[in-house]
Amino acid sequence: MQLTIIIVNYNVKHFLVQCLQSVQKAIAGIKVEVFVVDNASSDGSVEMLKEKFPWINLIANTENVGFSCANNQAIKLAKGEFVLLLNPDTLVEEDAFVKCVDFMKQTPDAGALGVKMINGNGEFLPESKRALPIPSVAFYKIFGLAKLFPRSKKFGSYHLTYLDNNKTQSVEVLSGAFMFIRKKVLDDIGLLDETFFMYGEDIDLSYRIIKAGYKNYYLPDSQIIHYKGESTKKGTINYVVVFYKAMQIFAKKHFTNKKSFLLTWILNLAIWLRASLAIGKRVLASLLLPILDIAVIYGGMILLALYWQTTVLHYRGSHFPDYYFYLVIPCYIAIWIISVAINKGYKKPHSASKTNRGIILGTIVILLIYALLPETIRFSRAVTVFGAVWTAITMNGIRYLFHTFKLKGYQYANSQKRRILIIGNLHENERVALLAQIGSQKPEIIYFIQDVSSSEIKDYIKENKVNELIFCSKDVSIKSIISHFTALKTCMVSYKIAPENEQTIIGSRSVQGVEPGVII
Repeated sequence: MQLTIIIVNYNVKHFLVQCLQSVQKAIAGIKVEVFVVDNASSDGSVEMLKEKFPWINLIANTENVGFSCANNQAIKLAKGEFVLLLNPDTLVEEDAFVKCVDFMKQTPDAGALGVKMINGNGEFLPESKRALPIPSVAFYKIFGLAKLFPRSKKFGSYHLTYLDNNKTQSVEVLSGAFMFIRKKVLDDIGLLDETFFMYGEDIDLSYRIIKAGYKNYYLPDSQIIHYKGESTKKGTINYVVVFYKAMQIFAKKHFTNKKSFLLTWILNLAIWLRASLAIGKRVLASLLLPILDIAVIYGGMILLALYWQTTVLHYRGSHFPDYYFYLVIPCYIAIWIISVAINKGYKKPHSASKTNRGIILGTIVILLIYALLPETIRFSRAVTVFGAVWTAITMNGIRYLFHTFKLKGYQYANSQKRRILIIGNLHENERVALLAQIGSQKPEIIYFIQDVSSSEIKDYIKENKVNELIFCSKDVSIKSIISHFTALKTCMVSYKIAPENEQTIIGSRSVQGVEPGVII
């Protein structure tokens, strides 16, 4: 047996299907066994595997035992000369395994290798090659120096950004998303450390391989798509804490007391900073629009009231009391803001109808309250009505500006017509076209073409204002898809793949289809 492939799955059924389809094409001509260890998924993954992939070796856990433990369950049963740890949200090129096997056989000092990874937008993933997170490296990464000076050998060491992404070379740390390991090495150094529930186990294993006298290699000749983060919600506070806690476990395990203390201190500081920034960013993002609405509406209402007082009330020998400006107007604004919020006018992506419905209902509430007040404290109904008009202009204007300047997260819902280019053969194109039209937002137009060069696709995108590409994996090889992803990443289009014989279309963090539970 040449190769044992191990995939640990947790609630990513549709990505797993696509992954296994690519694996099935890539194992041709190699003696391979494939294990899928399911960590108690609740999305029907186990039933799907039994039905569609009966040839795999399935280990169905009744609880989530973690990434390391699940991999170890399969490694203990592995018969291959090499073991591949592979994420379920990946797609491998058709010759990926052949290239890896050949390289390992020709490179006796190679304990493990990783490959060039790109994400679902065609961008290179820097974690394809990394350095050990010693205190200085971790400090440069955490405090942004690595990002400011990516070409510096000193500051850019965490992701080795000073090295050529297209050159084979020895590196210190490989990604657990695709880690091709010599089985003999695992027999020598032991299995994955189950102290790491998730994250950090690949760094620990990479370091132990080096300590055993072997080398880890980065092999860019073989490429994969890694959607990244489908099994976990990256960017959340929980992710930040879990990730850096894993780094602390690594530091305590491998470094001297002095280095371990320093790195642990840096990591604790990082947890505090990143968590604080994450909380602050979320609070700011959620409050930015309401605060801006309040400020602009209040300024306009003050000017309206002063204008009305000068041009109308003054000639009647009357004026607004002082508390009208600092109490009554703020109460009006509060009612409008609360009404818009209740009507989901602040929910993203924004909807003009929900915003305007909130303003109208808020105005009705204000006028009803106004009608019930005693004559002595009834103020100008005209200012209230004009204020409602100003509020509508303001709220819609702010959202339109945010949308026009393409501020992330502030676009209108369904504001852009989907103009789709489907790449594949005629029969598959027609099947995928029907899937693409499922959902509330219908595509404006669908084009069909055979698999052609990236430059031809780019011209087609420009001429027809295409904003979405769907590749039919039945007709277009993963190698070609990866090539297109990379070549077209500047075209500002979304990439999706339609797996063979499946009722789904998969993109980065999205699944569209007709199966129950599929996100539309």
